[in-house]
Amino acid sequence: MSANQDLAARRRERLRFQLRRKAGGRPRLSVFRSGKNIYAQVIDDSVGRTLAAASTLDKTLREGLRTGADKAAAAAVGKLVAERALAAGVKEVVFDRGSYLYHGRVKALADAAREGGLSF
Repeated sequence: MSANQDLAARRRERLRFQLRRKAGGRPRLSVFRSGKNIYAQVIDDSVGRTLAAASTLDKTLREGLRTGADKAAAAAVGKLVAERALAAGVKEVVFDRGSYLYHGRVKALADAAREGGLSF
């Protein structure tokens, strides 16, 4: 494991520990970002089940996006995951940015999820 991977893993574990302490039973909105796509899941950690998910690989989103790796794509995924979470009965979540900085695509996804009706 390289030094950068080790630091990212430590950052991710540190954030998850803090989220578990402060969650108060709320599900977790987890974000994964790759070079070509962005993914979001609403996860209930008490039972280990995914309640809602969205990504730039969804057929409904893929047609309207130029690429899956820009802020517009991240905002579209944020709105879609918020709609699906509200349909599943989830209104309040805890935002898990993983090892990524709250900037750029991650911030665009979070802002769009808030506009879509999720509270965090």
